Amino acid sequence: MLIEILAAAAEAPTQNFGFMEAMEQGGPVAWSILAILVIQSVGSFYILFTKIFEQNKVMKEYRTNRAAFWRASSLKEGAAKFDKNSAWRQLVDDGIRAGDEAEKMDDSLESHDWLHGTLSRSESAIMARLNGGLPFLATVGATAPFVGLLGTVIGIYRALINIGMSGSASIDKVAGPVGEALIMTAIGLLVAVPAVFAYNYLMSRNRKIQSMLSGFSTDLQANITSSGQVKPAMQAPKAAAKAPASKPATTTGGAAPKKA
Repeated sequence: MLIEILAAAAEAPTQNFGFMEAMEQGGPVAWSILAILVIQSVGSFYILFTKIFEQNKVMKEYRTNRAAFWRASSLKEGAAKFDKNSAWRQLVDDGIRAGDEAEKMDDSLESHDWLHGTLSRSESAIMARLNGGLPFLATVGATAPFVGLLGTVIGIYRALINIGMSGSASIDKVAGPVGEALIMTAIGLLVAVPAVFAYNYLMSRNRKIQSMLSGFSTDLQANITSSGQVKPAMQAPKAAAKAPASKPATTTGGAAPKKA
């Protein structure tokens, strides 16, 4: 009896479960869903690293050249302190051009609105470039779990069809295929979670840059309208330590001298 059981077990086909087996059973649909998730993941990390580099460049240039810019004798001279294609150089150049055009207007209110509107448009254009790619991260974070879930649903559907055709609903026939199908859901979550974190992180840094641009634009507008008279207060260098004050001279006896 024991020999017959061992022989039957040896002749029974062994089922292998795993990621590749699940993909092979899923067919072209499963491979297509996996390809979509891979593209979303690679695109998310590419946007994350490129945007971090771009943001670091913008913030570093502002901190490094801001003081030198405002110490320059004119805005055109100060603009040379920034890189030619930088966001800050664009803002200064747009402000200078708008200031020259505003001087041609007779109404001071209209010239002020023209200068303010030009700087606002320049800020919006800069932020539009910095925000480029972030909608893709938001889309990946919102859709990747559902893409993975679609792969799971298709995998479970195929598993149930195979179970129905085999005529056996034992736990070993159900648990393996269903477990394989859940792999796609896990992959979808692994793609979505980093994308959401990257989106929130980059958005917080962009808000910081927008605040810096707004402050610089306000200072620039005040400088242009005042013909260079108004400049932001820069942090003064630390003063040298003062020598201790000398004590008033006293008489030998210690008493103050009396008036005659």
